[in-house]
Amino acid sequence: MSRVAVVTGGASGIGLGVARQFVADGYLVAVLDRDGAAATAAAQALADEGGKALAVEVDVADRESVRAGFEQVHTTLGPTQILVTSAGIESFSPLLDLTPESWDRVLAVNLTGTFSCVQAAVPGMIDGKWGRIVTISSSSAQSGAPNMAHYTASKGGVISLTKSLAVELAAHGITANTIPPTLVDTPMARQGEANGDIPGVDLIASMVPLGRAGTAADIAAACSFLCSEGGGYVTGQVIGVNGGMYI
Repeated sequence: MSRVAVVTGGASGIGLGVARQFVADGYLVAVLDRDGAAATAAAQALADEGGKALAVEVDVADRESVRAGFEQVHTTLGPTQILVTSAGIESFSPLLDLTPESWDRVLAVNLTGTFSCVQAAVPGMIDGKWGRIVTISSSSAQSGAPNMAHYTASKGGVISLTKSLAVELAAHGITANTIPPTLVDTPMARQGEANGDIPGVDLIASMVPLGRAGTAADIAAACSFLCSEGGGYVTGQVIGVNGGMYI
């Protein structure tokens, strides 16, 4: 029987790349995204590629939305066995201009949203005595970044959360790892470029030792291994998929 994989933020960027890889791996894929229409379009595209995909509109910052979304996945596809938490938002603000509302919103999506999705997925993994969790964090949580105190704090929390999950859930046959991307050429990165929040993607890419920006497929390939049987002895790890930017 095919395993059930849930990808949050699965309608675009890294999440869509992971969902596409999971379809190729033969999984039943649930595409969770706050943009319901985009999730539906992504699921249809995955189906057109020969996979089985379910679109679910979920706001990860809303616990009731998360609960209902995972219940829909369970009813339609079965219990969640693989979870990749790619849903997230970026935000830029100098420290002294950073409002409590902006701080709370970024942490609600990036950190609490990750926690809520994990908490909703894990019971099915425990029942099945098998599970794979991969969180998408950020290299900025490792290096620090100007004008991103709220973002880096949220992603640093994701790294620490993942390490705790690995220790707590190991006895149930569940692994948990995190991937902290550096520069990945996604719609979010291009929007940051257009807004003037980050230098040009191509400019940053020239600084990467491998000489290019990462792609969603690069991150998806690492997720594929970590979520496979072959990745079963890897847990609690920070897996840098970054073209050599941080070694």
